[in-house]
Amino acid sequence: MSLLNTLNLAYPIIQAPMAGGATTPELIACVSNFGALGSLGAGMTAPDVLDSQIHTIKALTDRPFMVNLMVLCEYKSSTFDTAMPAWLKQYYQAHHIEFTLPERPAQSFAEQLQMLYDNPVPVASFTFGIISAEQVQRLQRVGTRVIGTANHPLEAKTWSDIGADAVCVQGVEAGGHRGGWLPQSETDPLGLLTLISQTRALTDIPLIAAGGIMTGEEIKAVQVAGAELAQMGTAFLTTDQCGINDTYKQALIDASQGRRSSETRLTRLFSGKLARGLLNDYLHDFAQFESADALPPYPQLNAMSKFMRAHAAQNLDAEHLSLWAGQGVTLVRNESTDALLTRLIKDL
Repeated sequence: MSLLNTLNLAYPIIQAPMAGGATTPELIACVSNFGALGSLGAGMTAPDVLDSQIHTIKALTDRPFMVNLMVLCEYKSSTFDTAMPAWLKQYYQAHHIEFTLPERPAQSFAEQLQMLYDNPVPVASFTFGIISAEQVQRLQRVGTRVIGTANHPLEAKTWSDIGADAVCVQGVEAGGHRGGWLPQSETDPLGLLTLISQTRALTDIPLIAAGGIMTGEEIKAVQVAGAELAQMGTAFLTTDQCGINDTYKQALIDASQGRRSSETRLTRLFSGKLARGLLNDYLHDFAQFESADALPPYPQLNAMSKFMRAHAAQNLDAEHLSLWAGQGVTLVRNESTDALLTRLIKDL
């Protein structure tokens, strides 16, 4: 059976699960009601809020939707064992930004996962790591399809081996955080078409393609290459139902219209984990600290830099926001979510 049928979709499109408030219940319901798969990026969401959001989405649509979590062990999500970098502390002092680190750098993955057992969703996807075969089976027993994320063929094979229903292979072109966890995915990052073909040679698990996909023609291209569905994030960021702030949204539109550079860069400077975003003053000014050994790891640096990002959002300052975007950013449009979807399916 095709993945389209397995997930009960009319169109081979998944709206990517972008964390940090981008994926509103309204966006997810709009996409799912259209016949594609809407996704909630819940990796940074408290369990009780996640429960509430799932109920809201279920009230807005009776179609399938997906919830995405970031796989973190309890130690990593609960512990600060690295000091805040001196250069970041100096930035806060120079700009009179108050900061008090939270008790823990990230939400408890175990508690978030428990929420998916207690309030089951049609599809659950996972990034930044891998869950156990037992956890996959428990989700499947409550009616949830399980999708892994891979930046490397060996990661995809591992998800296949533990019984996942599909794997999202995320090429180096993708915006936002890279979802893999093996060292190979960082040392030799693969473009999407290479990743699909190498993964296809290793496993026959159904594949979802992500990374730089912006048009119906590109959806068809990844299907020809061996993926069944396309997952798209950047294209949805500038649509009306997306929850990102106006400063971020305008920066993306400006990049598409030549009013600012459309150059993107993979960086650890915001969160401690590689992620692709538009080049801005922060990435330029602090580039000397990019080296992995000089930075606190994810999620510690993410928790440390959030005060800068919050201050930037409050002051309409795109130069100190994490402007996550894929390499296809020049094709974004200021349009309704429905208009984007209608445009995409015309070319399928």
